[in-house]
Amino acid sequence: MSRITTPFTRESTADQVIGGVDLTGRRAVVTGGASGIGVETARVLAAAGAEVTLAVRNLTAGEQAAAEITASTGNQSVFVAPIELADRSSVRSFADNWQGPLHILVTNAGVMAEPLNRTPEGWEHQFATNHLGHFGLALGLHPALAAAGNARIVSVSSSAHLRSGVVFDDIHFEHRPYDPWAAYGQSKTANVLFAVEATKRWAPDGITANALMPGGIRTALQRHVDLDADPALKEIFDNYPWKTVEQGASTSVLLAASPLLEGIGGRYFEDNNEALPHAPGIEGVAEHALDPDAATRLWEVSLDLLLS
Repeated sequence: MSRITTPFTRESTADQVIGGVDLTGRRAVVTGGASGIGVETARVLAAAGAEVTLAVRNLTAGEQAAAEITASTGNQSVFVAPIELADRSSVRSFADNWQGPLHILVTNAGVMAEPLNRTPEGWEHQFATNHLGHFGLALGLHPALAAAGNARIVSVSSSAHLRSGVVFDDIHFEHRPYDPWAAYGQSKTANVLFAVEATKRWAPDGITANALMPGGIRTALQRHVDLDADPALKEIFDNYPWKTVEQGASTSVLLAASPLLEGIGGRYFEDNNEALPHAPGIEGVAEHALDPDAATRLWEVSLDLLLS
């Protein structure tokens, strides 16, 4: 497969990458759409004419974000619906309440490097939120995505996937010491593997999925990061080439709506282009994140967990 490149760069904004694209008649769901790059992703899709539903934990914040998007774009079809990704019943309820086709699903919400936290099932919370919740949501919305005839799933990952593959022997840190960054990295690898396997399984239904690294953006995602307690990490943060929210949302929007990605799936993008393989001096994508065998295994393990 040849590498997918576009005219856009890390400096491009979300508005720029779909300039001239008309999404009238298309419907989108953006998880975590009330803040950060999620709300910017939703705003740009709405500005292009899409009906957009913000799937959020905090309904008050979601309603405010939706009102601001409508005010700035003139799009009256911006809606809000509750979801708690770490709660199977909440995810199932969202999917069951959806009616009609769905053209774009942006799995954007997430938690990062939080202290050890477990769901009632005993699942490690970052894996449960960042991967299992979105996996269950995509499964529940599969009929709606298939009904669209030409649907896209956008899986927001991170360069942190380089920190860890999915440790199948101990996904939930039951036997190994808990490391918040390793847990986050594992969940972000899972986001990429999901895109690989979803495309393999669902391309015949007209559904493609791609993953991406949005870049470093100063948002509430970093709320669990204690820089004062880690001088080395503080130095990295102080010198990191941060993006604006408008730049950070661009690759999500590119994958969601650009004609340049028509029919493309199972890949990992950064800075609005398909990433190079990880190598010294190149952040890129790790081999373990695109491993088709690991992708199939993760799908099966995830199904077993959700159905247990």
